[in-house]
Amino acid sequence: MTETDKMLSRRAGGVGHLIFNNPERRNAVSLDMWAAATRILDAFARDGDVRVVVVSGAGGKAFVSGADISRFGDERSTEQAIAHYNATVDRANTAFYEFPKPVIAMIRGYCLGGGLGLAVCCDLRICSDNARFGIPAAKLGLGYAFPGIKRLSDLVGPAFAKEIFFTARQFDAEEARTMGLVNRVVPDANLEAYVTEYADTIAANAPLTVNAVKYIVGQAVKDESQRDLARAAELVKKCFDSKDYVEGRNAFMEKRKPVFTGT
Repeated sequence: MTETDKMLSRRAGGVGHLIFNNPERRNAVSLDMWAAATRILDAFARDGDVRVVVVSGAGGKAFVSGADISRFGDERSTEQAIAHYNATVDRANTAFYEFPKPVIAMIRGYCLGGGLGLAVCCDLRICSDNARFGIPAAKLGLGYAFPGIKRLSDLVGPAFAKEIFFTARQFDAEEARTMGLVNRVVPDANLEAYVTEYADTIAANAPLTVNAVKYIVGQAVKDESQRDLARAAELVKKCFDSKDYVEGRNAFMEKRKPVFTGT
C-alpha cells in the first residue's frame, strides 16, 4: 500500500468523504498522509458541489490513533526533520480548522493523540459508544504546541483540557460527551447512518448561511484584536442579498422543501 492509498476521498451528493486508510496501524498517520489530507481538503474547498466534509478512519477499530511512531526514525530523527514534520502537521490541522465549509468527524474506536487533535479541528464530532479518547503526550515526553492546546481548551474548558493532558489516560465516549468533547454518542451499529443523515441535513441547508455562521463562530473565539468583523458583516449581507434568501422565503410560504444553490 502506498502513502497515497492510505488517504482516500470520495463524494456522495453534497458530502465529501476523507478517509484515513491505515487500518493495520489503527490509522496512525505518517508525514505523507498529513500532506495528502491537506491536498484532499484543498480539492473539496474548490468543489462547489461539496457542502459538507465527513472525516473518518477505515477498518472499524479507530478514527485516528495518532502519529505513526514507527516512522519517527525517518520523519523526526533530526532537528530539521522535526521542524518539517511539525510544520506539515500544523498545516493539515489548520486546513481542517479553517476549512470554509462544515466538517464532521465520524469517530469509531480509538481517537488518540494527533487523532484527537484532528477531531478538535473539526466542527462537529459524532462518535460510537465504544470510542476511546486520549492524548498520551505526557507518557511519551512530547511537547504540545500552543495552537492545539488552545483549540482543546476552547472546546472543553481549561480544567478538562488539563485533565486530558495531565493524566494522559483514555476516556470513554460518555466521559467525552460530559466534557463537551463530542456532540453526540451513537450506538456503534448506527453511527454511519446517523452521520450520513446529519451531513445530508446540513448539505441541504443554505450554504451561504451555514458557512457564514462557521466563519463568525471562528471569529468569536479569537481575541477581539484579531477579529475581522467587517468580513463577518459582509458574509451576513451576502446571505440577505442572495437568491437563496428569496428561495428560502418562497419555500416557507409555499410549504415545500427549499432548493438552495449557494448563490
